[in-house]
Amino acid sequence: MAVSANRLELLQIADAVAREKVIDREIVLAAMADAIQKAARSRYGTESNIRADINPKTGEIRLQRLLEVVDKAEDYSTQIPLELARDRNPDAALGDFIADPLPPMDFGRIAAQSAKQVIVQKVREAERDRQFDEFKDRVGEIVNGTVKRVEYGNVIVDLGRGEGIIRRDEMIPRENVRYGDRVRAYVYDVRREQRGPQIFLSRTHPQFMVKLFTMEVPEIYDGIIQVKSVARDPGSRAKIAVISNDSSIDPVGACVGMRGSRVQAVVGELQGEKIDIIPWSQDPATFVVNALQPAEVAKVVLDEDAERIEVVVPDEQLSLAIGRRGQNVRLASQLTGWDIDIMTEAEESERRQKEFNERTNLFMDSLDVDEMVGQVLASEGFAAVEELAYVDLDEISSIDGFDEETAQEIQQRAREFLERLEAEMDEKRKALGVQDELREINGITAQMMVALGEDGIKSIEDFAGCAADDLVGWSERKNGETKKFEGLFSKFDVSRVEAEQMIVQARLSAGWITEEDLAKGTEEEVTEAEAEQEV
Repeated sequence: MAVSANRLELLQIADAVAREKVIDREIVLAAMADAIQKAARSRYGTESNIRADINPKTGEIRLQRLLEVVDKAEDYSTQIPLELARDRNPDAALGDFIADPLPPMDFGRIAAQSAKQVIVQKVREAERDRQFDEFKDRVGEIVNGTVKRVEYGNVIVDLGRGEGIIRRDEMIPRENVRYGDRVRAYVYDVRREQRGPQIFLSRTHPQFMVKLFTMEVPEIYDGIIQVKSVARDPGSRAKIAVISNDSSIDPVGACVGMRGSRVQAVVGELQGEKIDIIPWSQDPATFVVNALQPAEVAKVVLDEDAERIEVVVPDEQLSLAIGRRGQNVRLASQLTGWDIDIMTEAEESERRQKEFNERTNLFMDSLDVDEMVGQVLASEGFAAVEELAYVDLDEISSIDGFDEETAQEIQQRAREFLERLEAEMDEKRKALGVQDELREINGITAQMMVALGEDGIKSIEDFAGCAADDLVGWSERKNGETKKFEGLFSKFDVSRVEAEQMIVQARLSAGWITEEDLAKGTEEEVTEAEAEQEV
């Protein structure tokens, strides 16, 4: 039976709300039906299972109470005996539901208010879902909007069909915006939260600058020029590395534009942020030299294992290479992914002299030779006694002034020194309580075992519980700077691969893993690698 209501008005309201909130008409009608159900329960009892239906064409509202078919009813507001149910529907069975039509009802003030709240809530939820669905696929895009309000430094932006927020730390420093200002920003995240979808915008994100260049430089948009990396100090300075897939097109010149028109358009949007456009290179040394522009570089030394590069510059170029408060070298490090150490030619010369003296003294003390012999060995590139002990004899005898007999004597003394050192370290190892079984691990020395013992690692099981980072150290990169942490074997010539092999051997000895486990793991790694190559 129809509930007394202005059907046409009901449908008109649903249409108006759907248009205003940009949501489906069916969602609005479903919200109205939920509201009617809630109001009806307040009249017929909250325990009643009431269903309201609105005809989307006529606006007719029908109320029904669903009664469960039971053998013997205990609560006639929710149940109906099987005998009575079959009077209405001969096919009724236990567990079925019989629809009991309800008479028309007029909403009281409280019921009407409650219904209104339900409609508002449902419509708001639908609107939030629509906003989330619309913007979740726009992460990584630039959007335009109008400043709606500023709250504690956070800027709320009206995006037309949604609201975005630019947090204070995502705004360019010293940038002021007011109500009604047009603003352009980068969508870096869209999250569904309890209070609704949150659209997070940024004007400091590195990709914001990339997208701006994509808009200004057709060659980037067309894929002829690629942006390989970006580093920004928002509002102050930035570096962007580019490469051209067409040898006839200069990537730097294309990004700068005629009389700087293209880059100046980006600079203007970024509140005057100075931008260095750098030619990208696959060679790390060349790339780092380019990234340090405008400073001139005299020499570079790479440490590929540590991803660290030492850059030597003329004395007068030091301040330019480092930049104000370290800005230039910090941005260059972020851009290239390498840790960069800057030093002058004078500092490098002083450091090399210090290393030379240290090696000379090492050879004098350990080999019992005079200063001249120690200097000759150091100048030939020998850095450790181990190198002299195990190097091919010809490499020593070929040194000017050395003969085979001298070379044999030096090598013999080097080996005797290492044997004495090994014996001393072995005694110290025993005093620390480090177990003999650790000696069975390939590559481990008495000195390493002493380092382990001093850190409380005294058994195969202790060593098996170590990670490669514990042995060779690790580094953490934050804010463009890398902090290095020493490992137990950092002072020894042990690579990460060698450390991992030692740990695997210890775990085998401790019975933590088997050779079959290793073989299985290798097969899985090969399968994954092949799958990645196919992709």
